[in-house]
Amino acid sequence: MTDTNQMVLNVKDLGINFGGLRAVDGLNIQIAPHQLYGLIGPNGAGKTTVFNMLTGVYEPTDGTIELYGEKINGKKPHEIARMGIARTFQNIRLFKDLTVKENVLVALDTQADYGLFTGIMKLPKYNAQERAMNDEALRLLDVFELRDDADKLARNLPYGKQRELEIARALGTHPKLLLLDEPAAGMNPQETASLMDTIRTVRDQFNISVLLIEHDMKLVMGICEKITVLNYGTMLACGTPDEIKSNPQVVKAYLGA
Repeated sequence: MTDTNQMVLNVKDLGINFGGLRAVDGLNIQIAPHQLYGLIGPNGAGKTTVFNMLTGVYEPTDGTIELYGEKINGKKPHEIARMGIARTFQNIRLFKDLTVKENVLVALDTQADYGLFTGIMKLPKYNAQERAMNDEALRLLDVFELRDDADKLARNLPYGKQRELEIARALGTHPKLLLLDEPAAGMNPQETASLMDTIRTVRDQFNISVLLIEHDMKLVMGICEKITVLNYGTMLACGTPDEIKSNPQVVKAYLGA
């Protein structure tokens, strides 16, 4: 029997209603430590709605969400972020008039534990933490080969690099689980191939689990170890990439002949 307390994420019988619409119904997902997990399905299947429930944007109508065995239903987005879930968005949401490094520092600042007085007076604790955050920001930029762009405005980065910066910023919150919402959207094949390597590197280097929504099946099948398929808000299938590719219902509803 699976020990659900050892799972990074345990979603059980999750559902949500919007008025008379049942947007997600009876969803079950278990994500193990260090796992790369995919959530796929046609447009309108409920994938982003699931992300919004996991991050506290929407409160589920029923079911439970547990992070390392602790129920997070009803918690605010900032509380869930502090507990260890970070996300990116389908539409890039950078602070485009801040520099590349400042975008990462915004996330790292959520981890600071000095008080207002310490900050105003710039006491030794403040200075030490500011130096540490600056060093960590540069270390995160190194992972994505963005250090040379640290002082550029985020808006001036190429599209693919903006995507990577958004992931770097998410990592600045020290997540246990990273949610990526269509990270390859708008990327060319070369950028997508690079992104695949980046996601693996992030998982390994930061020892985290990754849950991603993606329509690029080459990326999904190439890196995910387990995949859940949604269709009209319900779970159509769950399994390994080979099992998903050979599932007749999935082929008919989503992948196509």
